[in-house]
Amino acid sequence: MTELRQNMATKEWVVIASERAKRPDDYADAQEPVIPESEPTHDPDCPFCPGNEELDLEIVRMPSTGLWQTRVVRNKYPALSESTQLTRTFDGVHRLLSGVGYHEILVEHPLHNTTLALMTPAEIEVMLETFYERGWSIRSDSRIEQIIYFKNHGEQAGASLRHPHSQIIGLPVVPTDIRHRIEEARRYFDDNGECVFCIMMRDELEKGERLVAVSEHFVAFTLYASPSPFHIWILPRQHSVSFLYSQSEEMADLARILQEVMQRLFVGLRDPAYNLIIRSAPVKEISNDYLHWYVTIVPRVSRTAGFELGSGMFINPSLPEDCAEFLRKVKI
Repeated sequence: MTELRQNMATKEWVVIASERAKRPDDYADAQEPVIPESEPTHDPDCPFCPGNEELDLEIVRMPSTGLWQTRVVRNKYPALSESTQLTRTFDGVHRLLSGVGYHEILVEHPLHNTTLALMTPAEIEVMLETFYERGWSIRSDSRIEQIIYFKNHGEQAGASLRHPHSQIIGLPVVPTDIRHRIEEARRYFDDNGECVFCIMMRDELEKGERLVAVSEHFVAFTLYASPSPFHIWILPRQHSVSFLYSQSEEMADLARILQEVMQRLFVGLRDPAYNLIIRSAPVKEISNDYLHWYVTIVPRVSRTAGFELGSGMFINPSLPEDCAEFLRKVKI
């Protein structure tokens, strides 16, 4: 029977269309997947491969000497410019800000043919530490209000280059969608005296039916009101408003659970395209009690159409409980 479910953290409604529900394994790519190990480890035309570095764009590398494990470079075609002066113009119904901000590329690994699912936890930890270091550096710029950390994997998710990489964008505003989530979290906290994300996480741990993986510091689960198949959140068990407050042991544990989740998706769905986002508090609002940072993973195995655009609601033709069970059973 079709259900409408609501995400209590965002108040967004989704339609779980069980009448047209697919089996979880129906979302695996029907085409023969590309085996990364069969691809070249180095591409002479790839700007992210060792030996092809555009050093004039480089911001930092880790480690700073010898062979690098990760690098951060300025986007060659940035959406925003850090050298632009921040100006604001208000004219009736016209509101304008200059395009100030940061747009950086995090090259995740020297190998051209690897991916998060095939990297070691130690390698993923270095990637996360690079996010962390750049986050603190960008935060020091008083013009910046919000930092977005994200990864596009595969053409359907918007990736234009094969080499494993992520992006970091620093914005001079807090986007409306993020502001809406903040207001809902604050409203729930005011009404109930507790973080809605903490309550959701406890509920998932108690029920267990949507859990994908559990570690010492993190819990990964498909959302009760998943807007799309295999939509996963990874929440820190310890209440924390910002990714930038993560401790070293938490970073190492996040790398381990992230690798496990990505391996389950890689094997179970044959390396699907996906978007990964670290959702963290605005840089000037990291001292409140009602926000809770987390990682979102959205495999691109379904499409949005007119209903979604017209209503703002999503139709999910899969049961989140079935998706979680399928991933738990994947042999990695």
